[in-house]
Amino acid sequence: MGTLYLVATPIGNLEDMSPRAIQILHEASLIAAEDTRHTGVLLRHFDIQTPITSYFEHNKLDKLDSVLNQLATGDVALVSDAGMPAINDPGYELVRAALASGFEVIPIPGPSAPIAALAVSGLPTDSFLYLGYLPHKKGDRRRMIHQIVDQSHTLIFLESPHRFLESLADLIASLGDRRVCVAREMTKMFEEYWRGTLVEAMEYFKSQPVRGEFTLVIEGKPEGGSEKWTEEDLVEAINKELKENKSAKEISTELSKESGWGKREVYRLVGKRGPS
Repeated sequence: MGTLYLVATPIGNLEDMSPRAIQILHEASLIAAEDTRHTGVLLRHFDIQTPITSYFEHNKLDKLDSVLNQLATGDVALVSDAGMPAINDPGYELVRAALASGFEVIPIPGPSAPIAALAVSGLPTDSFLYLGYLPHKKGDRRRMIHQIVDQSHTLIFLESPHRFLESLADLIASLGDRRVCVAREMTKMFEEYWRGTLVEAMEYFKSQPVRGEFTLVIEGKPEGGSEKWTEEDLVEAINKELKENKSAKEISTELSKESGWGKREVYRLVGKRGPS
């Protein structure tokens, strides 16, 4: 009876592949891969000749029986395109099925984008909430973010370059201007770690081409003390102040003290809604 190995693979730099992971891929009777072409590059780099089959989001249920049959005669190694299988990648159903059938399931630890980004973020690492990719649709995304507004854990999200700025705007609107670390292209040639606040991140990334996959690490709601207002709450307060014919300078001074936002950001929002 074989063992199902969940083998972590590099998230960019092939030299992050562990010797044990290479050995397991050499010795397994079959490699189940999210993308056989992508994994083929890895296998050729390490001269691994093990047979390979596809196991991805749209065939994972159809492939369960064939993988389980293979486990009956030998070890199977499951790999995703990058990082640890079953963490935001196919694998959960196969692990459940293998365990239910009495097979041993063993992880081969290695690279993980969420953990790597968290470790270097400069934000608390003792308690965190990993939520994978944010929903594609704006309404779903805002509802999901709203559900975790009061979480004190450090928050970790993944995002594609196509929705990155839209998601930043929704995070600002719901969470307020919290601290964030944006990790981009980790372990690759153009790797970048940007740290600041969500509003500052919006200004920074709007001024340049948005490329590469992103991991966002965002501070949770502070325990004790007052939470920064969301952008929606701040805009509502600004509109009330404008009706009293206050100047932008007066409004930004007063509301920055109450809201937790900087004077410059309050002033910018006032400028969008009325004369200074």
